[in-house]
Amino acid sequence: MCGLSATLANPPGKLGVQCWTISYPEKIRCTWDFKPNAYLPTTFITTYRMGLMSSEPPKLCVQSDQEPQSCLITDFQMFADYPYILNVTAISPLGGTTQLFPFIVEDIIRPDPPENVTLSNIVGEKKKLLLHWYPPRSWLYPEQFPLMYKIRYKRAGAKHYKTIGPYDFTSFILKGLKPGSFVEAQVAAKDFTDYGNYSEWSLVATGKPR
Repeated sequence: MCGLSATLANPPGKLGVQCWTISYPEKIRCTWDFKPNAYLPTTFITTYRMGLMSSEPPKLCVQSDQEPQSCLITDFQMFADYPYILNVTAISPLGGTTQLFPFIVEDIIRPDPPENVTLSNIVGEKKKLLLHWYPPRSWLYPEQFPLMYKIRYKRAGAKHYKTIGPYDFTSFILKGLKPGSFVEAQVAAKDFTDYGNYSEWSLVATGKPR
C-alpha cells in the first residue's frame, strides 16, 4: 500500500519533448516521453505559437488517438522571423506539468530514409556495382524541395564502412570492388539546402560483382 500511495501522490513528471519534420514543408510531428500512471487519468494540452511575445493566440498541435503522446503541426511559416514554441501540458487530478520546446522549422528537418535501395551488377564490369534508391515517400515534393544523399558501403563481414557524398542524384556506381565478394550498402538523405539533419540509414542492400 505504501508503494501505491506514493505513486498516487505524484503529479505528472517532466516531459521529454522533441519535434521534427519528415515532409517539409507540409507538417511537423512532435512527441513527448511520459510514463502514464495506471491509477490516475492524464490529459495533454498541446499548443504552439511563433515567439514568446506574439500577440496572436496559440494554435493547436493536433493530437491523434492512433499515435498517443504525439501531435501534428500543419500551419507554420517557412523561414519564420522567430522560433516557434511548442507548449505541452500534462494534467492529472494531482496537478500538472508544462514543458516548452522552442524550435526553428528548418533546423528540425529530418527526412525518412531512402527507399527501395538496391545493388545490381553492371554488364561487363567485374569490380563495379550499381547502387540505386528512391526518395522516401513521406518527402512529398522531391522536385521542388530536393534531397541530397550520402552513401556508406563495405565488404560483408568487414568492421568499418566507407562513407562518401553528398550527392544530388539517386544512383551511384561503386568501383574498385573485389570480384565475388558480397558488398553491403546504405543511403541516408538530407534536405538539399543542408538544413536540419540526415535521416537514419536505409535498409541494407547487398550485392556481389561478377
